[in-house]
Amino acid sequence: MLSSLLFLAVTASAQDPTNTNASSDMVVVGGNSDSTVFGINKSVRITGTVKQGAISFGGDVIVEGTVEGDVAAIGGSVIQTDTARIGGDVIVLGGTYRHGEKTPNRNPSSMTMMYAGYQQEIRDIMRNPTGLLRPQLSLRYIGIRILAILFWFVVSLAFTAALPGSISRGVARLQLTSLRVALIGVIGALVMGVSSFVSLWILPEVLSALIGMLALMLFLVAGLFGRVILYAATGRWLQRKYIPVGKNSEAVALLLGSGFWVLLTSLPYIWPFVVSFIWVVSLGLALTARYRVGWERSQAERRPAF
Repeated sequence: MLSSLLFLAVTASAQDPTNTNASSDMVVVGGNSDSTVFGINKSVRITGTVKQGAISFGGDVIVEGTVEGDVAAIGGSVIQTDTARIGGDVIVLGGTYRHGEKTPNRNPSSMTMMYAGYQQEIRDIMRNPTGLLRPQLSLRYIGIRILAILFWFVVSLAFTAALPGSISRGVARLQLTSLRVALIGVIGALVMGVSSFVSLWILPEVLSALIGMLALMLFLVAGLFGRVILYAATGRWLQRKYIPVGKNSEAVALLLGSGFWVLLTSLPYIWPFVVSFIWVVSLGLALTARYRVGWERSQAERRPAF
């Protein structure tokens, strides 16, 4: 199913001009079509027979005829009438799957994946992808950025209070070997991504899902841990170079670091590169951290003998 969605998303098959009628906001497919039907910023209405599948980005897929393959809508809904048939899976992101009062004519082995949240936001992104790179400045957007600064400040403060030694060692490691940390982060990200992707094709579904979950957990934990170190190091650097406020205050350093990186991730067009840099450095910091495996033994050695 996932491979089918990937195939639909990246393969742009030419439409048959005798069977396809593309208007300003609707692609109507009648008769027989042997290719995958795509709708970019448009809804798709199928009244005939489609041998492969149909997908719409930023619009609805209305099936009144027959679709032998998968049907997907990103930023829209999939609507199946009583007389329609869908032979493959139904995948909806940012919309709903609706059908008539009767039981829909589907393949018994097919599946339905649906996420109905953020419908308007996902539709707007699909209709105007550049808007994702160029967020609109508004009071709501500014408020969200301020909340993000406060959130990361609180998280960083909690991590620093719980793991002061690990954070201090991470800051020193980042200052001394920043290039090495970034290189290890890039290699780690590539290995995790490739291994997770290859496991989908080689290993059984249970093992591949387990590997994917472990990789995701490592990525999230490393990102959280590395962000705190990066924010602390940046805050100390800002205190030392430009903002001599509370030089001995760890809280001020964390607030400055959080604000600096949140502002960078708010800049139009460059924020994806900033976010990628943060994740890569965070992963490198987590992979180069020193973990005390023999903690219990060292504690026993320190225990005085009576």
